[in-house]
Amino acid sequence: MSSVASHRPSPIAWLIAPALLLFLLFFILPFAVMVVMSFFSGNPISNPNAVLTTRHYQRFIEDSAGIFHDALWETLRIGLVTTVVSLLIGYPLAHWMARMQSRLGHALALMAVIAPLLTGIVVRTFAWMTILQDKGVINTTLISWGLISKPLPLMYNEFGTVVALVHIYVPFMVLTLIGVIARIDERLEQAARSLGAGRFRAFLEVTLPLSLPGILAGSLLVFALSISAYVTPSLMGGTDVLTLPMLIAQQLGTSFNPSFAGALGVILLAVCLVIVIAYNAILGRLSGEQGLA
Repeated sequence: MSSVASHRPSPIAWLIAPALLLFLLFFILPFAVMVVMSFFSGNPISNPNAVLTTRHYQRFIEDSAGIFHDALWETLRIGLVTTVVSLLIGYPLAHWMARMQSRLGHALALMAVIAPLLTGIVVRTFAWMTILQDKGVINTTLISWGLISKPLPLMYNEFGTVVALVHIYVPFMVLTLIGVIARIDERLEQAARSLGAGRFRAFLEVTLPLSLPGILAGSLLVFALSISAYVTPSLMGGTDVLTLPMLIAQQLGTSFNPSFAGALGVILLAVCLVIVIAYNAILGRLSGEQGLA
């Protein structure tokens, strides 16, 4: 009886099993299929003559026109700018909310941050289109006031794409940072100020280093979501913005080349993982140096 009982799964294992099953079915399995497809000359299911090859990766590496390389660089650039702007906006907001004394005020501010998440990405993107387009709210107002003679190029470029992405992903940054900053004891900052440090110096030497884990988590989350975005760049960027997710959708929907689309997906994921590991190592070293100091 004791041997049978010892082999029974623990309650924790039963609780983890559904999440693990979902992870395997909706992440590991699709990714494995994508990797396998990227090494075939065609779809092995519909084309029995498909053979193993690395030509899709060679096509990306030997990109003579530079289209694929430019798309990768533009994807990373938009993701980086979106992450930095989201951090610059989200950190002060998260700090203010974490230090707020009024529970009602904190609840209202939290509802204001979460409210955009209740609206679909397509709806929010179309809302920004009505604001930033040539005959949108901003250009129409500025022209009617006589401040400009022709519409400003606020849309169908990287600027409009970044603005819409920042609006979509700032809540993720704020929600990630609030919990970390709220756990930082305010007495540490007060002690630094009692020893002669000003408010800004106390923030730089106490609060900011202790909030690095939240900065790391929020930045990685926003960066990963930004470089994988498809709807917003395709609507806000027009023909002047071409990202790797847009190329992947083009290869699937227009060129009917799932193997090359899979190769592009693997490349995007590999580059993202390299950046994430490097960023994690840099922030980990910085937080370690702050701890030693």
